[in-house]
Amino acid sequence: MRLFTTLLIILFFGICFGQDDQVASKRYQTDRVTASKMNIDGQLSEAAWSQVEWGGGDFRVRRPNEGDTPTHQTRFKILHDDKNLYIGIRCFDDEPDKIVKRMSRRDGFEGDWVEVNIDSYFDKQTAFSFTITAAGVKGDEFISSNGNNWDSGWDPIWFVETSIDDKGWIAEMKIPLSQLRFGEKEKQVWGVQVNRRIFRKDERSNWIFIPQNSNGWVHHFGELHGLTGLKAQRQIELLPYSVAKRSTSAVEDGNPFATGSDSDFTLGLDGKVGITSDLTMDFTVNPDFGQVEADPSELNLTAFETFFSERRPFFTEGRNILAFQVTPAAWGDYYSSDNLFYSRRIGKRPGYSPDLNDGEFADRPVNTSILGAAKITGKTRNGWSIGIMESVTAEEKATIDLNGDRRQEVVEPATNYLVGRVRKDINQGNSVVGVMATSVNRRINNDNLNFMHTSAYTGGVDFEHNLNDRKYYVDGKLIFSQVNGDEEAILSTQTASARFFQRPDADHLSIDSSLTSLSGHGGTFRFGKRGNFKYQSGITWRSPGIELNDIGFLTRADEINQWTWVGYRITKPFGIFNNIGINFNNHNSWDTDRNRLSNLLNHNNYVELKNQWRGGFSVTRVFDGVSNNALRGGPRFKQPGRTFYNVWVNSDQRKKIHGGFGGNQRIGDEDSQKRTNYWLWLAAQPTDRLSLSFSPFYNMREADLQYISNIDDRYIFGGIEQETSGFTFRLNFNVTPELTIEYYGSPFVTAGTYVDFKQVDNPGAEEYRDRFKTFAASDVQFDEENDAFDIDENGDGLSDFSVGNPNFNFRDFNSNLVVRWEYSAGSTLFLVWSQNRSDFVSQGKFDFGNDLRDLFNSRGDNVFLIKFNRWFSM
Repeated sequence: MRLFTTLLIILFFGICFGQDDQVASKRYQTDRVTASKMNIDGQLSEAAWSQVEWGGGDFRVRRPNEGDTPTHQTRFKILHDDKNLYIGIRCFDDEPDKIVKRMSRRDGFEGDWVEVNIDSYFDKQTAFSFTITAAGVKGDEFISSNGNNWDSGWDPIWFVETSIDDKGWIAEMKIPLSQLRFGEKEKQVWGVQVNRRIFRKDERSNWIFIPQNSNGWVHHFGELHGLTGLKAQRQIELLPYSVAKRSTSAVEDGNPFATGSDSDFTLGLDGKVGITSDLTMDFTVNPDFGQVEADPSELNLTAFETFFSERRPFFTEGRNILAFQVTPAAWGDYYSSDNLFYSRRIGKRPGYSPDLNDGEFADRPVNTSILGAAKITGKTRNGWSIGIMESVTAEEKATIDLNGDRRQEVVEPATNYLVGRVRKDINQGNSVVGVMATSVNRRINNDNLNFMHTSAYTGGVDFEHNLNDRKYYVDGKLIFSQVNGDEEAILSTQTASARFFQRPDADHLSIDSSLTSLSGHGGTFRFGKRGNFKYQSGITWRSPGIELNDIGFLTRADEINQWTWVGYRITKPFGIFNNIGINFNNHNSWDTDRNRLSNLLNHNNYVELKNQWRGGFSVTRVFDGVSNNALRGGPRFKQPGRTFYNVWVNSDQRKKIHGGFGGNQRIGDEDSQKRTNYWLWLAAQPTDRLSLSFSPFYNMREADLQYISNIDDRYIFGGIEQETSGFTFRLNFNVTPELTIEYYGSPFVTAGTYVDFKQVDNPGAEEYRDRFKTFAASDVQFDEENDAFDIDENGDGLSDFSVGNPNFNFRDFNSNLVVRWEYSAGSTLFLVWSQNRSDFVSQGKFDFGNDLRDLFNSRGDNVFLIKFNRWFSM
């Protein structure tokens, strides 16, 4: 009843105070080029440009002074022929010497820039974005979901030149029609938008003025007319490549596989084929991603997997089309990473580690080889969005050596991954319905792999409906899953950290060791309002049997999660402020047996000052609750409440030297925990070609209860004192927009000491200190020979059980040096040096200087590679 009343109040205020989002429509008339050739030189000197009138000249500011006339106006012209779209943009500026020409890699978006968004489908939902900076650096993105998603992984082939004169600066573009998607009609109408940024003013203006509180982006575009006789281009693009690689690592005495060096040479092929005017197939054979930056270092002490973002180019381009995020991101929602498709599963580390006898050594593959992958994506003229991807990975074997005698064990079976996604726009995208299905099939012929699923299937349906000119929305998703395999595989799924069916007090669950399949379901429903005054309320659930992790990502099953948030934003400058935002949130969760797990309240806000400094503050109160996973298969544990504080400040990023700092603190009730994090980042732009950044951090954590082990149903914990520190350094040097040098280096150090060993023996006790007993220091003795702690639980002077030494010092360093030269359109040469150093000791004492010294005294693993590819268009 309280939730229903809250939602009625929200709806009332939304109707009373919601602001309409009226956007004026415009149109531009283009023409077919009559000249035989257009020379793209950044001058707009060709006679053909006189065939059409200037558009623009009436831009309006989007930010900071929303709705005002911009400091300097912008005008544009658009032409076309049978093969290309030509766009000329004149950016007026009374002070051309102050135009900022910062350079970066592609998609860096530094300095002054102009941008053209083209809705060639004219579906008012998707668009292709082309950005060019005054320094000549390209940026390109695929826009979907009416502007909610901008995918910078899309890298089309197009051409552009810029120049600066006494009137400002000019951008002249040639965009091959083969890079766009559109239906075959004699007369085309496309959506178009032109945007500009004046860096020194931090001013963004639009041809079609779209306020910051707008209820969308693409559906507001102006119209581009005069496109006649266009024929969709059935392009074929091939990108063969070769990679020469040299690896060095530490020599290990007696290990025949650790000889200190290795060399390899591989060939592969990427390609793109226009199947129809609407659909494109991308494929890759024997792909190599050696130039991709390593994941950040971490030491995970939780029971749950860490979500890492995708960085591999084949999988990043067009990823929004194949995405099925079960719960769209909402404040405080750890479900937001749950997805039916998590491409990092493809090519992952092999899942099995061979058991080695004394004297044996193993050569185990680091990653599973991707033999090939292909995806078909596109959108038809009738509003059907289609995405299909299939990938095959190889059977991987580890070679095991014992004094020269070698054998092989399969550590990962050959696997086929298939993903399909279809969505249909209705009523110009005001409503959208969709379906998705995935399958994973493994060829398991070895008993040692019976813990893996032989097959896994997931599916989902979703819908979205917008009301009142897209000011209000309601959407929902339903998902299901089924996994099949040997009894061992399904038992492992039942007892995995996402579900813990073995919990003794989970009356609604039970383990069935005879099962050869497991199925489940989940979903999300939410509604909300866009605009300056905005809100959202929703509910999401995962049944106990849901499993997505064969090709998707799932954190926890057996939970129901409900949230409501309300926010207000002022986007027009006043006083010393450019804009202000404030939000209030409530979040509740239960398991499917209706046990209340958590309840929290949050307030957060942010401000942007007129001097471009930004900052924010938040406070969160989590009330007493229970955890179904703290004992990792044991009964529910009653957790004390806790309070979070967070603050951050960023300086004006237009300055040559800028930065920011922040911190947060978590304080548990009953002195149960305290965690403090500090971070700082500094960036410098000494020249337009060179940028540097340095981001150190420090974390300190003290907690009464950190899980150690379960020994014969004894849930053993310890207090932990942990410190973590590190930094990330980046250097980017642009010789030209096509030739860049990038360096990334990040050392990471963490150390933890366990104190006051405990046994949780009454997890539901009313008083916090009654939920566990602490072993006396005299009853815990360290066995140096076995590197373990012997524990006397009854005080009789005899050891009743032992736990391995949980203390740790973990040190890790990742670095990457990449020289990238796009020597011809679409063709690239990479020179790469990657290094990893890693070290672990069971010491537990934190000393950043000593830890860092020991880290760099350890032998690193180095990879040197040269990758060469060449683009061919047919």
